[in-house]
Parts: sequence; structure tokens; C-alpha cells
Amino acid sequence: MEADRPLLMIPGPIEFSPAVLKATGEPSLSHVSPDFINLFSEALVLLRQVFLTTKAQPFVVSGSGTLGWDMVGANLLERDEKALVVSTGYFGDRFADCLESFGAQVTKLKAATLGDCPSVEELKQALSQASYKLVTLTHVDTSTGVLTDVKSFAKAIREVSPQTLVVVDGVCATGAEEFRMDEWDVDVCHTASQKAIGVPPGLAILLASPRAMEVFANRKTRPAGYFIDWNRWLPIMQNYEAKKGSYFATPAVNLVKALNVSLKEILADGGMEKRFQAHVDASRKVREAIRAFGLEFIPVREELFAHTLTVVRLPAAVTDGAKFLGSVKQHGAVLAGGLFPEIKYFRIGHMAYSVVSEAEHGHVLRTLKAIEAGLRDCGYAVPEGAALPNKL
Repeated sequence: MEADRPLLMIPGPIEFSPAVLKATGEPSLSHVSPDFINLFSEALVLLRQVFLTTKAQPFVVSGSGTLGWDMVGANLLERDEKALVVSTGYFGDRFADCLESFGAQVTKLKAATLGDCPSVEELKQALSQASYKLVTLTHVDTSTGVLTDVKSFAKAIREVSPQTLVVVDGVCATGAEEFRMDEWDVDVCHTASQKAIGVPPGLAILLASPRAMEVFANRKTRPAGYFIDWNRWLPIMQNYEAKKGSYFATPAVNLVKALNVSLKEILADGGMEKRFQAHVDASRKVREAIRAFGLEFIPVREELFAHTLTVVRLPAAVTDGAKFLGSVKQHGAVLAGGLFPEIKYFRIGHMAYSVVSEAEHGHVLRTLKAIEAGLRDCGYAVPEGAALPNKL
């Protein structure tokens, strides 16, 4: 039972809905049975609705979000082609490393300060200095909590370099942060199941625009790799969507069942607009509480705050980050530490089920109360009057 254990409030994996958990624990189906084929077909159609696209080709492959990087590098780049990576943290840097492993010439565009994001003007300047096959944008970097303005950046790319592919890493964003694939003219968005999509780890999810699929079709060389080659996966995805049995590699049957359930939950009761707003509201309440505690954030400006997680600097009075996290866990919530050891900070995940069920279950409020108690345990004097209300 949830009350008997600490809440998992890291930026993924997250708390999952009862219906999703039920789907993962049910007896498995044959991956070529009519029942599973129908479930998978429906999930592929629903993904377009979540990504707000009518045109993109979905891929759902067993693996982590990192597999999405590999699929981009293998299928959309050829050796010595140029890629520009707009990096706002650890995961942007890793995306660059991945693309280099496929022989791409990678340029990184980074802000001078951790917690900041390059400007649109800096992006335009970088694009004017070289011809890039693609540009990658990390919608939310999980290491820093920095939100990239994908809409403005994609528009700038189209203005300066219309044929450059716009690739979005949506691992800690898709399904929660506002994202409109067709309207913003994004070519690729990839994510993973275990964050705002609301399914346990194990599915890499990627949608590719007609422009991206045309680039893939016109390659001069075969993609590097075997499992990640879209020549193998494209007919599988097309067949499943057309409700035809197909096989290349066995899909994660129960995770696909759970994906079908979660996508229906995401789209129910107000659809994507309501879901986007729920995450905006929840993140604002978290930041209000953190400010009331007298703490500071890693993102340097308000417009850079993600809505799926909040990244907070530890106060000087808390000298042992591991002790603090352990204390917070004892009080009912598991949080994540930082990924940059030179800075003392922690990360609070707030997305999907924990956000949309807040009125019923109070995950966010319980987490904030655990943080307050953990700070006191570690000798930090929480400012007078900062105690949280009984509900947000």
C-alpha cells in the first residue's frame, strides 16, 4: 500500500496509476495475437494525439530513453555530417557524446552558467556559421531542471536554416510540458515510458515527421547498428498500426499494454491542454513552498523552470546531502540527488499520476512536508511561518 512506503518523487521512474500497474502485472499475451495487435495499434494512434501531431511516424521499441539518441544518430546522420547540440545540462552533453559515436561532427551550444540556457540569438548566430544536418534541443534537462523554449528555438531554426532537422529530447517533458509537434514544426521527439508518459521503465518512444522520414529514406549509407535500424522497425510499426501481426524483435508486451492504458488516462478528461496546465499549477506550488523554506533554485530565471521537476540548492547549513535525502525518505518521500558533484542540490519530481491525482492522494503536499521535516532534522532553521497547509 502507498501509505506503507515512501513516495517515489524522483524525476523518473515515478509513481504509476493503479490501472497502469495492473496492466503490467497481468498474464502476458502473445505478441502476434489479435488482442495484442489491437492494443499496440491503438497505442500508436494515441501517441500522435499526445504529441499533438497527425503526420508523424511513431516508433515504440524496448529500451530506455537513451535508445532514442541512438536511433537519431544511426538513422538521421551519416559520417562527418554536422549536428548542433543545444545543451542545458548533463543530458544534453550525453546526447552530443552519442552523436559523436556515430561519426557526426558535433558542436555544443551552452550557456556560461549552469542553470541557464543559450538565447535564441545565440542559436541563430551558431546556425549562421555552419550548415547543420540537425539541431537537438533538450526540452527539460533532468540534471538541472532547465526548460528550453522549444517553440521559439524551432522557429529560429526554420528562419535561419529551413532544411535543418529539429530534434527534441522530450524524456523529462513529453506528456506534461506543452509540446505541439506539428504546430511547432518539430521533426523528431523522443521520450521514455517512465516519466510523464506514466509507464514503468522499458520503452523508448520516438515520433518522426515526414521530413525526417524523407531524410532517412534518402540516406547514402545504411544506418550503423542492427537493433536501431529503422529499415527493420518501420515495417513493424506500420504493420502493427494496420492491425497486422509482424515480427522483428519481441516487444515488451505488458509495457505496451500499460502504455495503452496510460495514454487513454492522459487524454481523458480535458486532454493535453488540461494536463499541461495541471503541471504548470503543481510546479508553481512547489516553487512557492521551496521559496517559503528560504531555498534557492538551479535554474537562473523564472522562464527556465521546468514543470516536471524542481531542482533546489541545499542550504549551507545542510552539509551532508546523503543524510538529508535519507531523512526526507524517512518522512515519506524519495528524492534524487544532483548529477554535478561540485554543486550541492537535490531534485524533486512532480509529474503524471502524482500531479493529476493530487486532490485525491496529496503526493506533492506529502513530499513538501517530508522536505520540511528533513531540513529541520539536518539543522536548517525553516523560516517562521513557512509550515505548509494541509492541502495545496
